[in-house]
Amino acid sequence: MNFRKIFKNTFPSNHVLLVTIALMFLSTLNFADELFTPEDTFNLKNCSSATISPNGEWIAYLLSYQREANDKPGPAYRNLYLVSTRTKQVKPFIIGKENVSSIQWSPDGKEIAFLLSRGEKSKTQIWSIRIDGGESQQLTNSESDINNFQWHPSSKKIAYVAATTQTKREEALAEKGYNFIYFEENLKHLNLYMIEKKDSASYPQPEQLTRDITVWDFIFSNDGNLIALSASPKNLVDHSYMFKKIHLLHLQNNELKLLVNNPGKLGNFQFSPDDSMLVYTAAKMREDHAVSQVYIANLNGGEPKNLTPENFRGHISWAAWKDNSNIVYHAGEGVWNTLSLVNVKGGERNIILDGKTTGIIFTSPECTKDLKHFAFIGSTAEIPSEVYYWQYGGKLQKLTDVNSWVAQRMLGKQEKITWKARDNRQIEGIIIYPVNYKQGNKYPLIVSVHGGPEYHYTNGWLTNYFEPAQVYSGKGYVSFFPNYRASTGYGIDFAMEGYGDAAGKEFDDIADGIKYLADIGLADANKVGLGGGSYGGYAAAWFSSYYTQYVKAVVMFVGISDLISKKGSTDIPYEELYVHSGKKLDESWEFQLKRSPIYYAAQSKSAVLIVGGADDPRVHPSQSLEYYRRLKMNNHPAVRLVQYPGEGHGNRKQPGRIDILHRQLQWYDWYVKDSKPIDGSLPPMDISDLYGLDLKEKDK
Repeated sequence: MNFRKIFKNTFPSNHVLLVTIALMFLSTLNFADELFTPEDTFNLKNCSSATISPNGEWIAYLLSYQREANDKPGPAYRNLYLVSTRTKQVKPFIIGKENVSSIQWSPDGKEIAFLLSRGEKSKTQIWSIRIDGGESQQLTNSESDINNFQWHPSSKKIAYVAATTQTKREEALAEKGYNFIYFEENLKHLNLYMIEKKDSASYPQPEQLTRDITVWDFIFSNDGNLIALSASPKNLVDHSYMFKKIHLLHLQNNELKLLVNNPGKLGNFQFSPDDSMLVYTAAKMREDHAVSQVYIANLNGGEPKNLTPENFRGHISWAAWKDNSNIVYHAGEGVWNTLSLVNVKGGERNIILDGKTTGIIFTSPECTKDLKHFAFIGSTAEIPSEVYYWQYGGKLQKLTDVNSWVAQRMLGKQEKITWKARDNRQIEGIIIYPVNYKQGNKYPLIVSVHGGPEYHYTNGWLTNYFEPAQVYSGKGYVSFFPNYRASTGYGIDFAMEGYGDAAGKEFDDIADGIKYLADIGLADANKVGLGGGSYGGYAAAWFSSYYTQYVKAVVMFVGISDLISKKGSTDIPYEELYVHSGKKLDESWEFQLKRSPIYYAAQSKSAVLIVGGADDPRVHPSQSLEYYRRLKMNNHPAVRLVQYPGEGHGNRKQPGRIDILHRQLQWYDWYVKDSKPIDGSLPPMDISDLYGLDLKEKDK
């Protein structure tokens, strides 16, 4: 809004002084007068990994930002910062073109350790930096990348996880070109090691604590004599999903014993203050597709006790001890989340922090040992991720403001909606209205379908490189984020409705949501686009084939098109079998075929943009190729396949992120907003003018 023009046309010339004073006042206020652009999406900074100091006075966190278009291709840079919980003073510690991860305070609070790789071919090592100043120091010289680490309670030792290195013979064979791939055979275990922390320039010799088993996560007991660790028989991603069990390692003799034989997926775990029990989060049964429950286990044996409320309509994702008698846990409940307290004897929980009340979506916290001080990453519909501090019993406080410029953008209103599915089941989701929305007008609709399906949308900040919701809003679209059946956040029964029923009730819920938005006059039923990644990409393929009448265009990102071939090409076959399909392929050939989008490709009347990483191990790129080929062989006039070299299951580097954002906007504008005919010309293939590149040589 141009307030200067209003004042100029309202006051006579002899009131110049009054006008000047008024303009000076207005210049101090923030009026949102610019739309949120694609470039704004890339300019967003992201706070993560908030970790609080032992005394509760400082929070260390990572601040990530995307590389410039002209930079060397790579993931976002992650820098280390500190913010005071008392004054909100921010201190930069490790900044610049660095990729810091896994930040941890030393138990004595004097330094912060983190993982970092410095140098073109260097391995990821543990580094530390003192809080009172000085340069960072490399603590390890591991021959393989370090995956994660933990401080010993004494602050004098550090344990870490790293893979077994190649033997000299294996290195010699590789140099001569005989480094063949023996698929899922010549695996190297992830081992647990321990070092003495030294201040000298020499690196300490690590002691190997585990053998013949792969360690994924671990934590020290409070007295430092025990380690609880999650481990599996093999170093496979599938094993990290489905076969992790909790073991106890006695450091006196390195004896390893199984403590918890959890049946399915495993979350975090922590010793009680007196080291007599362990709290952990896990799936309820093998078929449960996500961590959902909170348990306690006695270190002396016995059956673990489930402290989850009966028929809990949510998913618990994290737990810790308040004291020896009480557990605090974080849960997703619908589009909000909560922090609750429960006694180890059971009984009703006490919600101590509620996202619905605060209006803030907060992550699982990091807290001081006495559970009086908490650090979170939080967001709202209008505020991207920031660092928050909470003192038990007080109010949640925002400490950072890394994206203050967002307040100067016009954003679409965001709210929760509910609709009835065809079987009268109540389903929830989020919608974002167009900027300058006017009731009674119908708007083009973009449906964003989450992956998993073990995931759910929350009522926080939703804009990113593949789901640029506020960019859509500025372009006049309604954005719709459905939490269809099989989503987390609504309890096990709701999640299990997708078990053995791929593309069944779950995608029917989305179709019913589209119809609902059209019926209430918000969405134009003739102008609907739908996109999603992974399982959401499966939905995109399904809606462009089986449910083609609902959508004019789709964007299928790392999506599934053929359930049969997907089972044989994914890196998580047991996860797919145990928590999704429930039957081996030999028992369900026809069902799997008829729930595959390729089966209905011939009837597609939707424009199909297929995008994904050329090196995706989760949903193999052949899934994209199969769908593209089936559509083309059926003379589909509006299909395009774009693959990103060096990218896996999602784009990490800036070239692929920049392209996918602009390309999907182009696709939706072309076929949805502008209603270009599907049998007409395709949108331009070359969109490099949108990338923001400085090209030294241009085509003549």
